[in-house]
Amino acid sequence: MMQFVFWASFFLLFYIYFGYPLAVKTVAGLNPKPVNKSGDYEPKVSILIAAYNEAKDIEDTLRNKLALDYPKDRLEILVVSDESEDGTDEIVQAIANEAACEVRLFRQVPRQGKTAGLNLLKEHTTGDILAFSDANSQWDADALCRLVRNFNDPEVGYVTGKMVYVNSDGSLVGDSCSAYMKYENWLRYQETQAGSVVGVDGGIDAMRKCLFQPLRADQLPDFVQPLKVVEQGYRVVYEPEALLKEEALSDGDSEFSMRVRVSLRALWALKDMKHLMNPATNLLFAWQMISHKLLRYGAFVPMATLAFSALYLAPVKGFYTLAALGYAAFLVLAWSGHKKESGGESLSAIYSIPYYFVLLNLASLQACVAFLKGEKKVVWNPRKG
Repeated sequence: MMQFVFWASFFLLFYIYFGYPLAVKTVAGLNPKPVNKSGDYEPKVSILIAAYNEAKDIEDTLRNKLALDYPKDRLEILVVSDESEDGTDEIVQAIANEAACEVRLFRQVPRQGKTAGLNLLKEHTTGDILAFSDANSQWDADALCRLVRNFNDPEVGYVTGKMVYVNSDGSLVGDSCSAYMKYENWLRYQETQAGSVVGVDGGIDAMRKCLFQPLRADQLPDFVQPLKVVEQGYRVVYEPEALLKEEALSDGDSEFSMRVRVSLRALWALKDMKHLMNPATNLLFAWQMISHKLLRYGAFVPMATLAFSALYLAPVKGFYTLAALGYAAFLVLAWSGHKKESGGESLSAIYSIPYYFVLLNLASLQACVAFLKGEKKVVWNPRKG
């Protein structure tokens, strides 16, 4: 029985992190669905930004959007201040007074969170395409053009760009979190070739305005809105040439807290949109949602059963002894990575990848516990880099 637990856990983990990506790549290769892009497609675009006490970053973010290589007469920027108290509103208004395109500020009182803020902004937009930026997101100059060209394809309803983490000096972050993002971006590319991606980042996205659906304040727009687009029969695709550069969080505690918050809201999103995991609705996308999201968020379960069964079987056969030792070594490397990061050291891949892998799964565990308790996160605080 314990041998069955060991091998079932092992193969499930292998499927989650390696089997599913390889299977999606195979599906994409057998029946590719290229996107009919066109750089000549330039509709009116409304960029939506939700901000709460973002005085530190909001000016740079707005100037970044104003500098985008996109016709200014086809661009507008709408900012909702979620009852900010640090001068965010005054900064936005000052920039609006001198901007080359229309910049409008809306104040949300009382504080209700990002999702309610986006619902509010949508009602005041005039663009055919809605683009979503975080209040600290820095896009490449051609990012909007790269996003929008995908909507030349009438089957595309939502487009997500590529996020890369950078250091405070602008250099790319290496290993750990960057390795995870490279893995996710590769997977999104394969999912796009197969049909639709399952998850997006939220800091550099765009969708057809006609497909936007108001969400409850406790729903995660970065996850639910794309699923609503798939529900309406349109594709959600990944555009790797639309780049967002975001400063990496400076410590594991901040990264862990962010991952718990995102994972918790994603679990509620999966519950709200569980009908899309019904194979009778859309066999391919149901398989993708179950594999990429549901199983991924629950991967800590086979991780735990694999560890327990390996320890139980270690005295029985040499193979299981080696498996237990290997698992222990992996956890030691993860713990060492945590300690080195806490001490301000730069991590090599041998420490950072195990550390970040464990961090993600512990965050999923805590999020699942909170989910089972019925906890929800509606409002947010600015990220601390």
